[in-house]
Amino acid sequence: MLTKLLSGDTPRSRLLTVILLVVLVCLAFAPFLFPGTKSLETAARICIFIVLVASYDLLLGYAGIVSFAHTMFFGIGAYGTALALSATGPSYFSLAWGTLAGAVLAAVFALAIGLFSLRVKAIFFAMVTLAVASAFAVLVSQMSWLTGGEDGLNYKIPRELTPAFKLVKEKVLDVRINGKLLAYYLVFFASAFLFLVMLRIVNSPFGRTLKAVRDNAFRAEAIGYRVVWYRTTATVLSAVMAALAGSLLAVWLRYTGPATTLSMEIMIDILLMVVIGGMGTLYGAVLGATLFILAQTYLQNLMGIASEATSAVPFFSTLVAPERWLLWLGVLFILSVYFFPSGIVGRLRAGRA
Repeated sequence: MLTKLLSGDTPRSRLLTVILLVVLVCLAFAPFLFPGTKSLETAARICIFIVLVASYDLLLGYAGIVSFAHTMFFGIGAYGTALALSATGPSYFSLAWGTLAGAVLAAVFALAIGLFSLRVKAIFFAMVTLAVASAFAVLVSQMSWLTGGEDGLNYKIPRELTPAFKLVKEKVLDVRINGKLLAYYLVFFASAFLFLVMLRIVNSPFGRTLKAVRDNAFRAEAIGYRVVWYRTTATVLSAVMAALAGSLLAVWLRYTGPATTLSMEIMIDILLMVVIGGMGTLYGAVLGATLFILAQTYLQNLMGIASEATSAVPFFSTLVAPERWLLWLGVLFILSVYFFPSGIVGRLRAGRA
Protein backbone atom coordinates (compact mmCIF):
# COMPACT_ATOMS: atom_id res chain seq x y z
CA MET A 1 0.00 0.00 0.00
CA LEU A 2 2.76 2.43 0.98
CA THR A 3 4.83 1.47 -2.06
CA LYS A 4 1.83 2.13 -4.29
CA LEU A 5 1.24 5.49 -2.58
CA LEU A 6 4.87 6.42 -3.31
CA SER A 7 4.49 5.25 -6.94
CA GLY A 8 7.11 2.55 -6.36
CA ASP A 9 9.78 5.16 -5.59
CA THR A 10 10.82 4.10 -2.09
CA PRO A 11 13.77 5.80 -0.32
CA ARG A 12 15.97 2.69 -0.89
CA SER A 13 18.04 3.43 2.20
CA ARG A 14 17.23 2.61 5.80
CA LEU A 15 18.80 5.78 7.14
CA LEU A 16 17.05 7.91 4.51
CA THR A 17 13.73 6.26 5.39
CA VAL A 18 14.22 7.10 9.07
CA ILE A 19 15.15 10.71 8.30
CA LEU A 20 12.13 11.17 6.01
CA LEU A 21 9.81 9.65 8.63
CA VAL A 22 11.20 12.02 11.26
CA VAL A 23 10.58 15.00 8.95
CA LEU A 24 7.05 13.76 8.18
CA VAL A 25 6.14 13.24 11.84
CA CYS A 26 7.62 16.60 12.87
CA LEU A 27 5.69 18.44 10.16
CA ALA A 28 2.46 16.51 10.76
CA PHE A 29 2.47 17.24 14.49
CA ALA A 30 4.44 20.51 14.46
CA PRO A 31 1.73 22.57 16.24
CA PHE A 32 1.77 20.09 19.16
CA LEU A 33 5.46 19.13 19.22
CA PHE A 34 6.81 22.66 18.76
CA PRO A 35 4.22 25.12 20.10
CA GLY A 36 4.76 28.76 19.28
CA THR A 37 4.25 31.13 16.39
CA LYS A 38 7.82 31.00 15.05
CA SER A 39 7.97 27.20 14.90
CA LEU A 40 4.58 27.02 13.17
CA GLU A 41 5.66 29.62 10.61
CA THR A 42 8.85 27.63 10.00
CA ALA A 43 6.95 24.35 9.55
CA ALA A 44 4.51 25.96 7.09
CA ARG A 45 7.38 27.45 5.06
CA ILE A 46 9.08 24.05 4.95
CA CYS A 47 5.88 22.43 3.59
CA ILE A 48 5.48 25.11 0.90
CA PHE A 49 9.14 25.08 -0.11
CA ILE A 50 9.18 21.28 -0.36
CA VAL A 51 6.59 21.61 -3.14
CA LEU A 52 8.42 24.55 -4.73
CA VAL A 53 11.84 22.86 -4.67
CA ALA A 54 10.39 19.53 -5.87
CA SER A 55 8.72 21.32 -8.79
CA TYR A 56 12.06 22.88 -9.72
CA ASP A 57 13.79 19.51 -9.41
CA LEU A 58 11.20 18.16 -11.86
CA LEU A 59 12.62 20.70 -14.31
CA LEU A 60 16.33 20.64 -13.42
CA GLY A 61 16.91 17.15 -12.06
CA TYR A 62 14.58 15.14 -14.32
CA ALA A 63 14.47 17.22 -17.53
CA GLY A 64 17.94 18.77 -17.29
CA ILE A 65 16.59 22.28 -17.92
CA VAL A 66 18.17 25.24 -16.13
CA SER A 67 15.59 27.98 -15.60
CA PHE A 68 15.68 31.22 -13.62
CA ALA A 69 11.97 31.92 -14.06
CA HIS A 70 10.70 29.58 -11.36
CA THR A 71 10.00 32.37 -8.88
CA MET A 72 7.94 34.08 -11.59
CA PHE A 73 5.56 31.10 -11.67
CA PHE A 74 5.61 31.03 -7.86
CA GLY A 75 4.66 34.71 -7.84
CA ILE A 76 1.93 34.27 -10.46
CA GLY A 77 0.21 31.69 -8.25
CA ALA A 78 0.53 33.88 -5.16
CA TYR A 79 -0.72 37.03 -6.92
CA GLY A 80 -3.57 35.11 -8.56
CA THR A 81 -4.90 34.08 -5.16
CA ALA A 82 -4.18 37.47 -3.59
CA LEU A 83 -5.94 39.44 -6.33
CA ALA A 84 -8.95 37.13 -6.27
CA LEU A 85 -9.34 37.48 -2.49
CA SER A 86 -8.85 41.26 -2.73
CA ALA A 87 -11.34 41.71 -5.58
CA THR A 88 -14.17 39.36 -4.63
CA GLY A 89 -13.82 39.02 -0.88
CA PRO A 90 -12.61 36.34 1.55
CA SER A 91 -14.69 33.41 0.30
CA TYR A 92 -13.72 29.86 -0.62
CA PHE A 93 -14.96 30.55 -4.15
CA SER A 94 -12.47 33.43 -4.44
CA LEU A 95 -9.76 31.17 -3.09
CA ALA A 96 -10.59 28.44 -5.61
CA TRP A 97 -10.85 30.58 -8.73
CA GLY A 98 -7.81 32.66 -7.80
CA THR A 99 -5.72 29.51 -7.35
CA LEU A 100 -7.02 28.06 -10.62
CA ALA A 101 -6.42 31.33 -12.51
CA GLY A 102 -2.85 31.55 -11.18
CA ALA A 103 -2.10 27.96 -12.20
CA VAL A 104 -3.58 28.43 -15.69
CA LEU A 105 -1.71 31.71 -16.26
CA ALA A 106 1.55 30.10 -15.10
CA ALA A 107 0.94 27.21 -17.52
CA VAL A 108 0.34 29.64 -20.42
CA PHE A 109 3.53 31.58 -19.63
CA ALA A 110 5.52 28.35 -19.33
CA LEU A 111 4.10 27.04 -22.60
CA ALA A 112 5.05 30.25 -24.40
CA ILE A 113 8.58 30.23 -22.94
CA GLY A 114 8.99 26.54 -23.71
CA LEU A 115 7.79 26.68 -27.33
CA PHE A 116 9.84 29.74 -28.20
CA SER A 117 12.98 29.07 -26.20
CA LEU A 118 13.59 25.34 -25.65
CA ARG A 119 14.97 24.85 -29.13
CA VAL A 120 18.02 26.92 -28.22
CA LYS A 121 21.02 25.68 -26.23
CA ALA A 122 20.76 25.36 -22.46
CA ILE A 123 22.73 28.47 -21.55
CA PHE A 124 20.65 30.64 -23.90
CA PHE A 125 17.41 29.23 -22.47
CA ALA A 126 18.63 30.07 -18.96
CA MET A 127 19.36 33.64 -20.07
CA VAL A 128 15.92 33.95 -21.69
CA THR A 129 14.19 32.82 -18.50
CA LEU A 130 16.31 35.21 -16.42
CA ALA A 131 15.34 38.11 -18.68
CA VAL A 132 11.63 37.20 -18.62
CA ALA A 133 11.61 36.78 -14.83
CA SER A 134 13.39 40.10 -14.29
CA ALA A 135 10.98 41.90 -16.63
CA PHE A 136 7.99 40.35 -14.86
CA ALA A 137 9.30 41.39 -11.43
CA VAL A 138 9.78 44.98 -12.65
CA LEU A 139 6.29 44.98 -14.18
CA VAL A 140 4.70 43.79 -10.93
CA SER A 141 6.58 46.45 -8.96
CA GLN A 142 5.44 49.20 -11.36
CA MET A 143 1.76 48.18 -11.50
CA SER A 144 1.00 49.54 -8.03
CA TRP A 145 -2.66 50.16 -8.91
CA LEU A 146 -3.15 46.40 -9.30
CA THR A 147 -0.41 44.61 -7.36
CA GLY A 148 0.37 47.17 -4.66
CA GLY A 149 3.85 47.71 -6.12
CA GLU A 150 6.77 47.17 -3.75
CA ASP A 151 4.38 47.29 -0.77
CA GLY A 152 2.46 44.26 -2.00
CA LEU A 153 -1.09 43.27 -1.11
CA ASN A 154 -2.75 42.62 2.24
CA TYR A 155 -6.09 40.84 2.10
CA LYS A 156 -8.51 38.76 4.12
CA ILE A 157 -8.93 35.01 3.83
CA PRO A 158 -11.98 32.93 4.89
CA ARG A 159 -12.64 33.42 8.59
CA GLU A 160 -12.32 29.70 9.30
CA LEU A 161 -8.62 29.96 8.41
CA THR A 162 -7.83 32.89 10.73
CA PRO A 163 -6.83 32.90 14.42
CA ALA A 164 -10.15 34.59 15.26
CA PHE A 165 -12.03 31.37 14.48
CA LYS A 166 -12.16 29.00 17.46
CA LEU A 167 -13.03 25.40 16.61
CA VAL A 168 -12.74 24.27 20.24
CA LYS A 169 -12.78 26.67 23.19
CA GLU A 170 -10.48 24.62 25.40
CA LYS A 171 -6.83 24.02 24.54
CA VAL A 172 -5.78 20.54 23.39
CA LEU A 173 -2.28 19.57 24.56
CA ASP A 174 -1.80 23.25 25.42
CA VAL A 175 -2.54 24.28 21.81
CA ARG A 176 -5.45 26.44 20.67
CA ILE A 177 -7.57 24.70 18.04
CA ASN A 178 -8.30 27.74 15.91
CA GLY A 179 -8.32 28.82 12.28
CA LYS A 180 -4.55 29.25 12.22
CA LEU A 181 -4.18 25.56 13.01
CA LEU A 182 -6.68 24.70 10.27
CA ALA A 183 -4.73 26.88 7.83
CA TYR A 184 -1.54 25.04 8.74
CA TYR A 185 -3.11 21.64 8.08
CA LEU A 186 -4.54 22.93 4.80
CA VAL A 187 -0.97 23.83 3.80
CA PHE A 188 0.40 20.52 5.10
CA PHE A 189 -2.09 18.19 3.39
CA ALA A 190 -2.11 20.20 0.15
CA SER A 191 1.71 20.08 0.07
CA ALA A 192 1.71 16.33 0.76
CA PHE A 193 -0.83 15.75 -2.03
CA LEU A 194 1.14 17.83 -4.56
CA PHE A 195 4.35 16.03 -3.61
CA LEU A 196 2.72 12.63 -4.19
CA VAL A 197 1.38 13.85 -7.55
CA MET A 198 4.91 14.81 -8.59
CA LEU A 199 6.20 11.40 -7.43
CA ARG A 200 3.58 9.83 -9.69
CA ILE A 201 4.68 12.01 -12.63
CA VAL A 202 8.39 11.24 -12.37
CA ASN A 203 7.78 7.50 -11.97
CA SER A 204 5.36 7.28 -14.89
CA PRO A 205 6.42 6.40 -18.46
CA PHE A 206 6.51 10.16 -19.10
CA GLY A 207 8.99 10.62 -16.25
CA ARG A 208 11.22 7.81 -17.46
CA THR A 209 11.22 9.26 -20.99
CA LEU A 210 12.07 12.65 -19.51
CA LYS A 211 15.16 11.16 -17.87
CA ALA A 212 16.15 9.59 -21.20
CA VAL A 213 15.83 13.00 -22.86
CA ARG A 214 17.95 14.53 -20.09
CA ASP A 215 20.69 11.92 -20.44
CA ASN A 216 20.90 11.99 -24.25
CA ALA A 217 18.52 14.22 -26.16
CA PHE A 218 19.98 13.31 -29.57
CA ARG A 219 19.51 9.58 -29.02
CA ALA A 220 15.99 10.08 -27.66
CA GLU A 221 15.05 12.11 -30.73
CA ALA A 222 16.66 9.55 -33.03
CA ILE A 223 14.44 6.75 -31.72
CA GLY A 224 11.29 8.81 -32.21
CA TYR A 225 10.65 10.86 -29.06
CA ARG A 226 9.64 14.48 -29.57
CA VAL A 227 12.23 16.10 -27.32
CA VAL A 228 10.80 19.64 -27.46
CA TRP A 229 7.32 18.34 -26.56
CA TYR A 230 8.63 16.47 -23.50
CA ARG A 231 10.70 19.43 -22.32
CA THR A 232 7.82 21.86 -22.85
CA THR A 233 5.42 19.59 -20.95
CA ALA A 234 7.90 19.32 -18.08
CA THR A 235 8.22 23.13 -18.02
CA VAL A 236 4.43 23.54 -17.89
CA LEU A 237 3.97 20.92 -15.14
CA SER A 238 6.77 22.46 -13.10
CA ALA A 239 5.25 25.94 -13.50
CA VAL A 240 1.79 24.77 -12.41
CA MET A 241 3.20 23.11 -9.27
CA ALA A 242 5.19 26.26 -8.45
CA ALA A 243 2.05 28.38 -8.91
CA LEU A 244 0.08 26.13 -6.55
CA ALA A 245 2.88 26.46 -3.98
CA GLY A 246 2.59 30.24 -4.39
CA SER A 247 -1.15 30.05 -3.72
CA LEU A 248 -0.46 28.16 -0.49
CA LEU A 249 2.01 30.85 0.56
CA ALA A 250 -0.57 33.56 -0.21
CA VAL A 251 -3.16 31.84 2.01
CA TRP A 252 -0.70 31.28 4.82
CA LEU A 253 0.84 34.77 4.93
CA ARG A 254 -2.27 36.77 4.02
CA TYR A 255 0.23 39.01 2.23
CA THR A 256 1.81 38.86 -1.22
CA GLY A 257 4.63 41.08 -2.42
CA PRO A 258 7.68 40.98 -4.72
CA ALA A 259 10.05 40.30 -1.80
CA THR A 260 8.16 37.16 -0.71
CA THR A 261 7.63 35.60 -4.15
CA LEU A 262 9.60 37.16 -7.02
CA SER A 263 13.03 38.04 -5.65
CA MET A 264 16.21 36.53 -7.10
CA GLU A 265 17.23 35.59 -3.54
CA ILE A 266 14.40 33.05 -3.46
CA MET A 267 15.56 31.63 -6.81
CA ILE A 268 19.08 31.19 -5.45
CA ASP A 269 17.69 29.57 -2.29
CA ILE A 270 15.74 27.09 -4.44
CA LEU A 271 18.90 26.18 -6.35
CA LEU A 272 20.80 25.66 -3.10
CA MET A 273 18.05 23.45 -1.69
CA VAL A 274 18.04 21.28 -4.83
CA VAL A 275 21.84 20.89 -4.75
CA ILE A 276 21.94 20.13 -1.00
CA GLY A 277 19.17 17.53 -1.18
CA GLY A 278 20.23 16.00 -4.48
CA MET A 279 19.12 16.55 -8.05
CA GLY A 280 16.96 13.98 -9.81
CA THR A 281 15.23 12.79 -6.65
CA LEU A 282 12.17 14.43 -5.12
CA TYR A 283 13.17 13.21 -1.67
CA GLY A 284 16.12 15.55 -1.99
CA ALA A 285 13.64 18.44 -2.05
CA VAL A 286 12.31 17.32 1.33
CA LEU A 287 15.73 17.22 2.99
CA GLY A 288 17.12 20.27 1.17
CA ALA A 289 14.15 22.50 2.01
CA THR A 290 14.00 21.30 5.61
CA LEU A 291 17.70 21.77 6.35
CA PHE A 292 18.03 25.09 4.55
CA ILE A 293 14.97 26.72 6.13
CA LEU A 294 15.91 25.46 9.59
CA ALA A 295 19.39 26.94 9.11
CA GLN A 296 17.95 30.24 7.86
CA THR A 297 15.59 30.45 10.83
CA TYR A 298 17.61 29.18 13.76
CA LEU A 299 21.32 29.40 12.85
CA GLN A 300 21.53 33.04 13.97
CA ASN A 301 19.96 32.17 17.35
CA LEU A 302 22.32 29.23 17.85
CA MET A 303 25.29 31.42 17.02
CA GLY A 304 24.10 33.98 19.58
CA ILE A 305 24.09 31.26 22.24
CA ALA A 306 27.55 30.06 21.13
CA SER A 307 28.89 33.64 21.20
CA GLU A 308 27.68 34.16 24.78
CA ALA A 309 29.03 30.78 25.89
CA THR A 310 32.49 31.59 24.46
CA SER A 311 32.66 35.22 25.58
CA ALA A 312 35.83 34.39 27.54
CA VAL A 313 37.58 33.56 24.25
CA PRO A 314 37.49 36.88 22.35
CA PHE A 315 38.57 35.64 18.90
CA PHE A 316 36.20 32.67 18.82
CA SER A 317 33.34 34.71 20.29
CA THR A 318 33.75 37.28 17.49
CA LEU A 319 33.95 34.54 14.88
CA VAL A 320 30.57 33.05 15.89
CA ALA A 321 28.84 36.39 16.43
CA PRO A 322 25.17 36.27 15.30
CA GLU A 323 25.67 38.89 12.58
CA ARG A 324 28.04 36.45 10.79
CA TRP A 325 25.36 33.79 10.33
CA LEU A 326 25.34 34.20 6.53
CA LEU A 327 29.08 33.47 6.45
CA TRP A 328 28.58 30.21 8.33
CA LEU A 329 25.55 29.33 6.21
CA GLY A 330 27.85 29.62 3.20
CA VAL A 331 30.46 27.45 4.91
CA LEU A 332 27.82 24.79 5.66
CA PHE A 333 26.75 24.84 2.01
CA ILE A 334 30.34 24.41 0.79
CA LEU A 335 30.86 21.50 3.19
CA SER A 336 27.62 19.84 2.11
CA VAL A 337 28.63 20.06 -1.56
CA TYR A 338 32.13 18.76 -0.76
CA PHE A 339 31.00 15.77 1.31
CA PHE A 340 27.75 15.14 -0.62
CA PRO A 341 28.54 15.95 -4.28
CA SER A 342 25.43 14.07 -5.43
CA GLY A 343 23.33 15.57 -2.64
CA ILE A 344 22.36 14.05 0.68
CA VAL A 345 19.87 11.61 -0.86
CA GLY A 346 22.33 10.56 -3.55
CA ARG A 347 25.03 9.89 -0.96
CA LEU A 348 22.72 7.89 1.29
CA ARG A 349 21.45 5.80 -1.60
CA ALA A 350 24.99 5.21 -2.87
CA GLY A 351 26.03 4.07 0.60
CA ARG A 352 23.12 1.64 0.65
CA ALA A 353 24.08 0.32 -2.79
